[in-house]
Parts: sequence; C-alpha cells; structure tokens
Amino acid sequence: MGEGIVTEGLNHAGGVSMWDLFWQAGLIVKLVMIGLVVASVWTWAIIIDKVMRYAAMRRQLNNFENQFWSGRSLEELYQTLVDRKPTGMGAVFVAAMREWKKSFEKGARSPIGLQQRIEKAMDVTLAREMDHLESRLGFLATIGSAAPFVGLFGTVIGIMTSFQAIAGSQQTSLAVVAPGIAEALLATAIGLVAAIPAVIAYNKLTADAGKIGMRMESFADEFSSILSRQIDERQSVRNAA
Repeated sequence: MGEGIVTEGLNHAGGVSMWDLFWQAGLIVKLVMIGLVVASVWTWAIIIDKVMRYAAMRRQLNNFENQFWSGRSLEELYQTLVDRKPTGMGAVFVAAMREWKKSFEKGARSPIGLQQRIEKAMDVTLAREMDHLESRLGFLATIGSAAPFVGLFGTVIGIMTSFQAIAGSQQTSLAVVAPGIAEALLATAIGLVAAIPAVIAYNKLTADAGKIGMRMESFADEFSSILSRQIDERQSVRNAA
C-alpha cells in the first residue's frame, strides 16, 4: 500500500512541468521567481551589449593607432577627429590637443604648467572613458552575489509552506511533500541560472575593460612624452630668439 502511494506521487511529480510548479507556488515564491527571471534577462542584455561594445572599442583602438603612427601630422589628425566625438584613445588625444592649442593661443609661458594641464586633461578623459566602459558591470556583480540568496529565500518560504500543508493534511506521503519541495527548489535553480552567467561575465568583462584601459593609459603616457618633447623644443626656440 505504501509503495503504491510513493509510486503514484513520483509519477505525479514527474509529470509536472516547471510552468505548473510556478503556478502552484505561493505568492512570495512567485514574486521571487519573477524577479530572478527579470534579473537574468537584464543580465544577458548587459552581457551581449558589453561584448559588442568592447569588440567595437578594440576595432576603434586599432584604427586610431594605425592613423596615429601613419606619419600624419598631429594637427591634421586632430582636425579629422575633433568633430566626430571620438571615444577611447581618440578622446584622450583630442583632449590633450585641445588643451595644447588653447594654451598656446593664450600665450602659455610655463612649460611645466602646460605639461601638467595636458596630463590632467588626459587623466580626466581617461577616467570618463573607463567609467563608460565599466558602467553596469556592478549590476552583474550584484546579481552574481545576491541571486543565489534570493533563490534560497524563495526555497525556504516554499519549504515552510510545504510543512504547513503537511501539518494541515496530517499526511507525510511523498505525494503531499514532493510538489511543495519541487516548487521551493525551483526558486533556487532559477537563482543559480541568473547568478552563474553573471559571475562569469563580470569576471571576463572586467578583465577586458582593464586591458582596454591599459592600452589607453599606455597611449596617454606615450603621447604625453611626445608633447613634452615638443614643448621643450618650442621653449628652446623661444629662448634662442
């Protein structure tokens, strides 16, 4: 008799889909599941957007480096980029050149002050570009750390509800216990489905953003050295005159 009840309960549980488990769940567990599903969808939207943006940024960096080292004059390259609202290295270059031109137009006399202003302009632009690159990555970190606990919260609530149903029915057969436990565990499963891609993507995208940032920082340092030499040359000509 007992084996028949257990077998019947297992067959019943095996025929229940996840959609059925969702509709059978309590209100709180449903809200937890819906929230996790929405977070998972938004997580994948961010991942796809960032992958595409980082790929485009790498192409832009390669293209700018080819133009910069092609032998074109700095003034010509600046005039080409200034009206395009460039990003990445282009934005750093334009910021430095804009400060360079403004300082000489106003008759800057101190080469040290000019060098400091150019470096400050590049640092500010570089920080702005990094903020743009790393935007919304914090959401991935939050989902990766919080989603399992949110799912666990739904599981705890579901198990509590199942125990209350067992107490109310005064039966302990698998047919009574299994559906409630399955509903509860579904919340944890959805939490893990949301968290695992978020953690992996956060680590990967953070590393990619760091590599892009290092390339821009290296260019800023190198371009600062180039401008420093030109400042010294102009100062030498001015002193000789």
